[in-house]
Amino acid sequence: MNLPIQKIGIIAKLHHDGAATVLKDLRAWLDERDHQVFMDNMTAKLIGETSPHRKADIPSMVDLIIVLGGDGTLLSMARLLVDFEIPLLGINLGSLGFLTEIPTHEMLSTLEKVLAGDVSIEKRLLLKAEVLRQGEVVASSYCLNDVVVSKGTLARMIRLHISVDGQFMTGLRSDGLIVATPTGSTAYCLSAGGPIVHPENDVIVLTPISPHVLTNRPVILPHGSNIEIQLVSEEEASMVTFDGQVGFSLRSGDVIQVRAAENRLNLIVSPERNYFEVLRTKLKWGGELIP
Repeated sequence: MNLPIQKIGIIAKLHHDGAATVLKDLRAWLDERDHQVFMDNMTAKLIGETSPHRKADIPSMVDLIIVLGGDGTLLSMARLLVDFEIPLLGINLGSLGFLTEIPTHEMLSTLEKVLAGDVSIEKRLLLKAEVLRQGEVVASSYCLNDVVVSKGTLARMIRLHISVDGQFMTGLRSDGLIVATPTGSTAYCLSAGGPIVHPENDVIVLTPISPHVLTNRPVILPHGSNIEIQLVSEEEASMVTFDGQVGFSLRSGDVIQVRAAENRLNLIVSPERNYFEVLRTKLKWGGELIP
């Protein structure tokens, strides 16, 4: 990465005991180096400052965004960056995250490398999802992790019809369906029995949730696939969720269209660890070579 970075946005997790302390240290460090700092109004309140900006305003104002929090905080920011080429740096306030790989004790040393252009950026695949009701778009969102169609609170399976590029794929009776990116393959998709997909692969993963027919297994599709999921069930409690953070209630006959977004997320990766080290740490794999 070799980008001039002068204006820096900071988004912090609001309900975390250590967020204010880390934010103060980061703000002071950036001020000493004459960088312009932009925070949304809620982040600014953590350190007793005020800001006229909403979180959605920040991407258009800066050259870099730093997220202080966990993977959930980063996911919420990633959806706002679809139309921007600026890089995103995740600092984890707790344990190591799949997306927020950098712990607080490495924050300033990593940021020095970022500002010097001495780090790598991964262009992560994003999904674009739209819900169509009688041909009209009634909900839409971009997703870094996944789009999930799921049943409601009753212990009943839902029925879905799945098509890919206009070709009928299967009818599915299950608790739901996960459409995941490689980034999201280590999230809900993994819990439902899906494969771990390296983020450099341009693919989309379909993973049934507790399917009635056990031969309904995860399927990996090319990233250019256009996926249509129609809710056939009459139950009114079914939902579609985007990155597990934004939900929309579905009706029978609704169609969820999912495809790869045109733009990618520019995610700064840790210079101190690689993807497999993160997997070993998060999934508690063996940490030593077996003789």
